[in-house]
Amino acid sequence: MDPAPQPSTPQRLVVMGVQGSGKSTLGRLLAERLGAVFIDADDLHPEANRRKMASGMPLDDDDRRPWLDAVAAAFAAAPPPVVLACSALRRRYRDRVREAVPDAVFVHPAGTRSLLRQRLAGRDHEFMPARLLDGQLATLEPLEADEAGFDVTIGPPPGEIVDGILERLAEGEPGRLGD
Repeated sequence: MDPAPQPSTPQRLVVMGVQGSGKSTLGRLLAERLGAVFIDADDLHPEANRRKMASGMPLDDDDRRPWLDAVAAAFAAAPPPVVLACSALRRRYRDRVREAVPDAVFVHPAGTRSLLRQRLAGRDHEFMPARLLDGQLATLEPLEADEAGFDVTIGPPPGEIVDGILERLAEGEPGRLGD
C-alpha cells in the first residue's frame, strides 16, 4: 500500500504588505530556508518611480502598471521555488501577478499602525520615506477569501515568523488560514 501523499510547500510565494511590515526581510529568510530564488520588487522600480516616492509622492496606478508587469514577468521567469517581496496592496495588483503566476500564494505580514511607525523610525529606506505609510495603509486591501494566502502578525522576531509561515504552508492547501 502506498503511503498517503504529503502536502508540499507552494513553489511560488509572495510576501506582500505595506512598508515596515518586513516583506524583504521575511522574503529573504523564507527563500534561504526553502533554497529558493528571492526577488525584491523594489529592485524593479524604474528610476522615475524611485524619484517620485523619494520626494514623498505616492505612486498611482499609471506608475505601478509597468512596474507590476516587470515584477510579474520576473516572478514567472524565475525557476521555482521562488519568493517575491512585493507590496501588492490592492486586489487588482495581486491579480496582475496571478495572471503571470496563477499558483502564487500570498503571505501578508500585518501589524498595527503604531508598530509599523516604530519599525520605520529605525530604518532609512533609499526611496520610501516613512511619511508614505498612511497612504499605503489606506490603499491596502486585505486578502479576500478566494485568494490563496494568509496573514501573519509581525510582532515576533523574523525567524519565528518564518517558522510559523513554513508550518502553515506545510499544513496543506494555503487558503485563508487567518492569524
